[in-house]
Amino acid sequence: MKHSITVRLVIMFAVAALATFALIGAVLYVVLERELARYQDDELLTNLQNMQYSIDRVGTTDRWARVQAKMDTLTPSDGSVRFWVQSDDPRFQYGSGLAEIERMNREADGSGSIVLPGRALPLRTLSRNIAALEDRPEVRLIVGVDSAPFAHTLRAFVSALALLTGTAVLLVMLIGYWIARVGLKPLERLSREARSLQPKTLSQRLPLARLPVELSGLATAFNGALDRLEAAYQRLEAFNADVAHELRTPLANLIGGTQVALSRQRSAAEFEETLQSNLEELERLRSIINDMLFLARADQGEAATSLIQASVADEVRKTIEFFEFVLDETQVSVSIEGDVDAAATLETALFRRAMSNLLQNAIQHSGRGARLVVRIEQGESTVWVTVSNPGEPIVESQLQRLFDRFYRVDAARHDRGGLHGHGLGLAIVKAVATMHGGGVGARSADGVTTIGFSVPRAARS
Repeated sequence: MKHSITVRLVIMFAVAALATFALIGAVLYVVLERELARYQDDELLTNLQNMQYSIDRVGTTDRWARVQAKMDTLTPSDGSVRFWVQSDDPRFQYGSGLAEIERMNREADGSGSIVLPGRALPLRTLSRNIAALEDRPEVRLIVGVDSAPFAHTLRAFVSALALLTGTAVLLVMLIGYWIARVGLKPLERLSREARSLQPKTLSQRLPLARLPVELSGLATAFNGALDRLEAAYQRLEAFNADVAHELRTPLANLIGGTQVALSRQRSAAEFEETLQSNLEELERLRSIINDMLFLARADQGEAATSLIQASVADEVRKTIEFFEFVLDETQVSVSIEGDVDAAATLETALFRRAMSNLLQNAIQHSGRGARLVVRIEQGESTVWVTVSNPGEPIVESQLQRLFDRFYRVDAARHDRGGLHGHGLGLAIVKAVATMHGGGVGARSADGVTTIGFSVPRAARS
C-alpha cells in the first residue's frame, strides 16, 4: 500500500492542531471552573455575612420575625439561593427541609453540599454558628447556592470549545493540504525530470539551482547515482563489445577450420590436426567463460571463505614453480624480496590464481631474459605482493584502467612464450583482492612496471 506524503502531512497538521486546541481547552476549562467556584464561594460568603450581621443583633422573637422576612426577600423564586437556621428553640428556626440539612456533607471550614428533592445537581453550602443573645439560643446559619447555573455554563463552554476545535482542525487540515501541495511542487518537478531520463540521455542531470535546501541533498545523491550508472552503463557497453570480440575470434577460427576440413576429403591425420586446433580454441572459450563467471560471482559480493594463515613467500614460491617451464623457455628469472617472513590470512587457491595472473602478465610484457621481482611488504593490517618487470612505460591514464576487464595497453601486442591472454587476468587479480577485503595498485617508472594486490595480514600471536 502506497502512502501519500501529502496525506501524512495533513494528518500530522490535524493531530498537532487537535493536541494544541485540546491543551488550550483543558487549561481554559480548569481556569473557568476555578473562577466559577470562586464566584460561588464569594456569593455564599456575602449572603452568609449579610444574614449573620442581622442575626447577631436579634435576641427576641419579635425582632426575629424581621430576620425571617429579610431571608424571605433574599430567597429568589427559583430557589437558586436558600437560607436555613437551625436552633434548639423552634421559634428561632428557619427554612424548609431542615431534616435534609441534617444529612448535609460538611467540611471543617463550614463548606459542604446537599442534594434537595427535585434537583439534579447539589447546592453548595456554607454554615456558621452564631452565639446566643438574650432569648435566642445559639443558632447555626446555613446558606446554599444552586450549582446548576455554573454547571450549565461549563457544559456550554465545553460544547462551544468542541465545536470550535473541530472547525479549527478542519480548517488546519485544509490549509495544511494546500501548504503540502505547494511545498511538494519542487519534489513533483524533480520526479518529472527523473522520469524523463532515458538510457540515451544518461548524461542529463537534475538541476540543483531552483531546488530547496531540503531537496538539494537528495538531488545531489541522485546525480551521483546517475554518474555511477552512466559509468557502469558505459563499462557494460564496452564489456559487451569486448566479450563479443573475444568470443568471435575463437568461434571464427573454429568455424573456419571446420569448414576448411570439410571442404574436401581429408586424411585421418589432417582431421586430427583440425580437431587439435579446435580443441585449443574451445579451451580458450572455456577459459574466458570461467573467468567471466568468476568475476560475476565477485561482483555479487562473494567473499573468500576457506581462509587460513599462510606464509606469503611460500605461496609465491609454489606459484613460481608452476611457471618453471615457461620461465626456462623465455630465460626469465624471478626473485623474491622484502618481508619474506610475512604471513597473511588468505584462501590459497584464490591467492595462487591472482599470483599466477600477475606472473603471466609480467612474462607477457617482458623481453627475453628479463628479471622479474616479486616484492612482499607488510603494513599494520595488510600484506602487499607486487610483481615488477622491465618494459615500455605506461601512462597514468592507462594505469588507472589496467584492472578493467578486457583492457589491454597495446591491443596489437601478441602473446609471448606460448601464454594465452584475453584481457581478464588483472581484473581477476582485483576480484581476488576484493574478496579478501584488500586492494590493487599499479605504477610505472624508469622502464619498470609494478603491479600488485593486498591481502589481510595474519593476526599477531
